[in-house]
Amino acid sequence: PNLSMGMSDQVELTNPVELSVGGMSGHILRRGIHLAMSFLPLLYFEIGEDVAKTLSLSIEQIVSSVILVAVFGEALRLRMGWTVVGQRSYEAKQVSALAWGALGVGMVFLLVPEPAYVYPLILSLSLGDPLLGELRRKGSSTQTVISAGVLGIAAIWAGCAYLVGTPWLFVPLMAPI
Repeated sequence: PNLSMGMSDQVELTNPVELSVGGMSGHILRRGIHLAMSFLPLLYFEIGEDVAKTLSLSIEQIVSSVILVAVFGEALRLRMGWTVVGQRSYEAKQVSALAWGALGVGMVFLLVPEPAYVYPLILSLSLGDPLLGELRRKGSSTQTVISAGVLGIAAIWAGCAYLVGTPWLFVPLMAPI
């Protein structure tokens, strides 16, 4: 892909649909996976302990196991050169976004297992990334993408401040990051 830096210092992007294995179907699947990730905090906090107890494990052991499966699965996928529907073609030779996401989400659950932080961090990934990607794909200006991103992430953190007790201080701090 063309990842050269232009005059605006923004990474120049090619059409993600063209790079997605499966074309538009793969792209839609990729976006669907992002949106589905929004439910992970709810599952973790609502049924995680019950599932762990049923399996005679701690919730941390389950999360750690999922991370290990993702890491070893990704190593195998890379070794074999496989790509699956929804991945980008260039991910055949590099760690996939799915693997990075699984690692990141797992680490959030392990390192800050509090609703006030888990919800906004994971929702920022599951909703913010597709928002930015779709705006770029539709040809929105860099300023529009940045503004929508800051407002979208601020809305996520503000909603979490209201609903799950995320400190309001994080709304202006996290939005531009």
